[in-house]
This record gives sequence, C-alpha cells and structure tokens, in this order.
Amino acid sequence: MWPWEHLAFGYLTYSVFRRLWTGRAPRSDAVVVLCVATQLPDLVDKPLAWSLSVLPSGHSLAHSLVTAAPLSAVALLLAHRAKRTDIGVAFTVGYLSHLAGDIIYPVAVGKTPSFDFLLWPLVPVPTDRSGLGFLARFHEYFGDYVTHLGDPAIRGYIALELGLLLGVFCLWLFDGMPGVPRKIVRYAPVIGR
Repeated sequence: MWPWEHLAFGYLTYSVFRRLWTGRAPRSDAVVVLCVATQLPDLVDKPLAWSLSVLPSGHSLAHSLVTAAPLSAVALLLAHRAKRTDIGVAFTVGYLSHLAGDIIYPVAVGKTPSFDFLLWPLVPVPTDRSGLGFLARFHEYFGDYVTHLGDPAIRGYIALELGLLLGVFCLWLFDGMPGVPRKIVRYAPVIGR
C-alpha cells in the first residue's frame, strides 16, 4: 500500500471504531498519533532495509507481529495510565491497520498475499539483494505504480482506491477535520457541523 492508502484505511478504521466505541468523532491529538502509526512500519523498515541494509526486507522488523503486538500493548498501557486510552487505541489501530493493509493490497491488485512478514524473524522473509537505495527503490516502485494506473485490468482497483480516498475525505470532513488546528477549521465549511 502507498502512504495515502495506509492513512485512509487507518483513518476509516479508527473513525468507525471510535464512533461505535464512544459515539463521538475522533479527537485531533489521537488522529495525529493515528497518522504517524499508519506510516510507522514503513518509516522503520524501508530505510533500514533499503538504505542501511540492516534488515533483510522492507517488510520485516516493524511489520512483524513480534514487534507490533508488544509495542501496541505498551502504547495501550501508557495511554491508560495517562487516562487517554483513545491515544493508545489510535496508535494500535493505525499500526495494525498498516499490517492488514499490506496483506489486503496484493489481493486488490490480483496478486497472492504474503503473511510471512507478520512472523519475522520466526519465519524468514525474502531478502532484498537489489542494492538500490531508498530513493532509487521509491522511484522504481512509484514508476511501476504510475505504469499500472494505465493498465485496463486494474480499473476496479483504481475505482476502489479513489472511492476509498474520497469516502475517507468526506468522513474526515464530517468528523470536523480532526488533526487540523481549530483556528483553520473555524474558517472552513464542514459537513456535519
């Protein structure tokens, strides 16, 4: 998944969960934590694998439940102690939605999903031996992505992605644009206010 897809999927998941759990829209500070958590596995693994060659793959350490489960448990515990459970839940939902998204994405584009990274280092992951650095790897992946956008076989995926992004944007507006400073929100027309 691309960063914007992880963000949209995580926000959708958290907003729905928050509304079912409390009946209220997400709070701004929790949404900021959520945004970081939806990107965290890639922010850790990709530079460590692609630039520093410390990890075998861009889907290893931070993409593993061996890391995600205890880290999420610590976040929930610290948030509970601070009487801000919503922050811990936002972190956990954001982090785990990233992992779920990395399983769902291959299915959405007609490929077979891999679950191996979820149990790294207990289960080995394919080692990246390309030698490409972070920027070169990003350029390669983004170029492939742009090329695939022109492929008629993935029109359904493109429609799904655009629908997700538009739907989540509307949900975010309905929620009152959490994460945007109140000074700015006051001047923006918002659905649901």
